[in-house]
Amino acid sequence: MIQINPASKEDLKIVKSIAQSTWPNTFGEILSPEQIDYMLNWFYDISHLEEQAELGHTFLLADEGGEKLGFTGIEINQEPGKTKIHKIYILPTAQGKGVGKKLINSIKEIALKKEQTSLLLNVNKYNQGAIDFYEYLGFVNIKSEIIDIGNGYVMDDYVFELKL
Repeated sequence: MIQINPASKEDLKIVKSIAQSTWPNTFGEILSPEQIDYMLNWFYDISHLEEQAELGHTFLLADEGGEKLGFTGIEINQEPGKTKIHKIYILPTAQGKGVGKKLINSIKEIALKKEQTSLLLNVNKYNQGAIDFYEYLGFVNIKSEIIDIGNGYVMDDYVFELKL
């Protein structure tokens, strides 16, 4: 049975490991290997993850029988009344098992307890599998944005919202 639990500071190395296992599969046909390495090294540096946790980000891990299958990182009130899903990745071997849906449902529960009105997330415009998944769950594309992340790279994303 898949369980969703808060990640401890020590668990952030598991978050990093899952991202490193997931990103090449997720973005290999969308981004250059150099951009994937750049983003992984920046976004998933342990000190960067610890800083996010200290600033109030919540990390959740999906676990099945002791095996960590995926994670999410969220921020309550990233905009007033809105919870931002900054990260959500499932190991390729665990995709299709309902892990993503369980993580989203856990995020919804947390957000509703904090009196949030919606969930927000960014998704790469060319990640059709993720777009289909979010639309299936009821998320709606509300805008496009291009974010300069340095080193000549950008994130070319849609912003999706799910009203609670």
